Amino acid sequence: MASPTGSGDDGTGDDADRCNRPPERNDPRVVADLHVHTTASDGSLTPATIPAVADEAGLEWVAVTDHDRIHPDLPAPVVERGGIRIVRGIELRVEASTGRYDLLGYAVERTDALVAETDRLQADRMDRGRRIIDRVEDRTGVELDLEPHPGLGRPHIARAIADSPAPYDYDDAFAELIGGGCPCYVPREITPIDRGIDLLREACAVVGLAHPFRYGDPDAALAVARDLDAVERWYPYGFEVDGERIDSFAADAGLLRTGGSDAHDRVLGTTGLTAAAFEPIRRALPDPE
Repeated sequence: MASPTGSGDDGTGDDADRCNRPPERNDPRVVADLHVHTTASDGSLTPATIPAVADEAGLEWVAVTDHDRIHPDLPAPVVERGGIRIVRGIELRVEASTGRYDLLGYAVERTDALVAETDRLQADRMDRGRRIIDRVEDRTGVELDLEPHPGLGRPHIARAIADSPAPYDYDDAFAELIGGGCPCYVPREITPIDRGIDLLREACAVVGLAHPFRYGDPDAALAVARDLDAVERWYPYGFEVDGERIDSFAADAGLLRTGGSDAHDRVLGTTGLTAAAFEPIRRALPDPE
């Protein structure tokens, strides 16, 4: 696991002064969005476009957490781009006896073991994607304008279906063709939970559980979180959740609280951490490069 430095800044100029100032305890502004996807998986942003979009949203920190992939264009665990600190992260799906869960790793080091596992998962994603595409094309008689590539997921295929002459929009594609149990669905490889936790603990400064209320059994999900460093507290579920329950759980289990928008588009900071809430996470992250 990467060693925390406690500073979280590069020590230069006005931007560093801003980040070194003690957080205003009652400031409601979101300054850190720690759950963002890019074109390296199924998002719309790139490291080059993040700074301007983040600045417009009033953010100072963004964590790139692509699915089962360490972003190839982020050269260090934390980098500074255009005054924005970008944390190299990952969202790794793992499988346990109680279900499948998403783990968030922050300030990722490219360990041999984690790189080997993500390479394996990406190869499976491409093979799975080709099989789903073939099934869709056979079933609809329409050729999709999509080739398998690293980071490929079903959202890419659903968008290709919606853009094709096939009589399905994006939601229909999932509901009738490629969703679980549908005729064109193909399962994918999932990392076993013990293996996933070990890999992330070795590689990351902070390892947490994503969106605990999205799982069918939140109690089982929170039991998983007890073995981690953090739990995602702020997340745009789209339905009412008991945030105080997570606050109490995190305090009892000694966990950090993370949060983010889970953005797959260009809208950042809809959910995330205020300066005061982010401060404990900032102390656990290495300096930006």
